[in-house]
Order: sequence, then C-alpha cells, then structure tokens
Amino acid sequence: MPIPRILLVHGAATTAAIWGPVLELAGDLDVVAVERPCSGILETELAALAPLAEGAFVVGVSGGATLTLALAASPVTLFGGIAHEPAVGSLVPGLLAPMAAAFAEGGTPRFARALYGTGWRPEFASPDPDAVARELPMFRAFEPQPARRGQGPVLVTVGGDSPPPRHAAAAALRTRLGYETAVLEGCRHFLQQDDPAALVALVRARLAVTASASAG
Repeated sequence: MPIPRILLVHGAATTAAIWGPVLELAGDLDVVAVERPCSGILETELAALAPLAEGAFVVGVSGGATLTLALAASPVTLFGGIAHEPAVGSLVPGLLAPMAAAFAEGGTPRFARALYGTGWRPEFASPDPDAVARELPMFRAFEPQPARRGQGPVLVTVGGDSPPPRHAAAAALRTRLGYETAVLEGCRHFLQQDDPAALVALVRARLAVTASASAG
C-alpha cells in the first residue's frame, strides 16, 4: 500500500514553520506543513484543511491536535492521525483556563509560554497580532466528538511530563469517546520542537500499523 501524505497542522501562536525539525527528520516521506488561516472560525479552518486532509495521515499538536479531532469527526476520510494534547471542551473544563488568563495578562507571548513552555520564541508567532485573540475562543469552545464511523484510526497522545489536566483530557477522550491513547514518556506539550525525533518515530510506527490493518 502506498504511504499517504502526512499533513502537519500547527496550533495557536505558531505558523507552519514550527514544523521545521519534523520536516528535516521526515524528509523521505511526503510531508506537508499547512499554513492555516487562523480565522477563529472552526468551519473555516476545517474547510481550508479538508482538501489536503482527504486520504492523508494528519498530525496535530495543541490547537492542531484539536483540529485533527474535528477532522476525524467530519466527512473527510483520513488514513489516520495523531492528535497530541488537544482541547477537549467540557470533558475537562479548566484545561485552557491558565492559557486564557496568561493571554489576558500579557498577550500572545505570555499565552504562548504558558501553553508551550520556555521553548517558544516570538519568531514562532503568526505575523498577525490578532491571531490568538481570534483562535483562543474557538479552541476553548471546541467540543470533541467520536471519530466518524469508518474513519482511519486517530491516536491521542499526551506527554509523560505534562501536567495532570492533560492526562485527564486524554483519559476522557479514551473512556468517553473511544479514542486510542498513548503516553509519550519524557515529553511535554511542545512536541514538534522539544522532541521531534519522538514524534517522527511515532508517525512512522503508526503508518506501519495502520497500513498493515488496512491491508488485512
């Protein structure tokens, strides 16, 4: 079975350039890091992603993981995907509260460091100064749904060193919505920058597993 396109979806306070380390390590694969419109409107974001996501293996971190879950529940057919630490709405109501408070206190830089940690740098942010103000309400309002019947398998991951609310979010997605989950030991939220090798290794492993299951 041919290896599908791998679509990388970035989150808030970043651009497609955030995937640079992953692109370097996955250079032998067909990988596309998409630049989202950062509209703050879920339907607009999904419409922009849909043509590239159809038949692809979608990988998202943070807000990109949230959009990966939204795609999994949509009419778009994914080969599979990985959603690392998405938003989960009312499943864990306070999950994004610290980031919202940080944004209110210090704008995008404070928000991004609360979300991604000290590895985030100002050059990672969108050149649009209002992007986070639009996106934060969208991600806070997101309510995950089970993957559509017949959808390719989407794995939800959480960093082993991430705080308890992130683990609670993954557990809720598993027990209440049926998503497969995995803990990535030694990792935190900012996976594509902090440990791109771990992410690329997981992508390769999931591609192999999914291709084998599809062939069977």
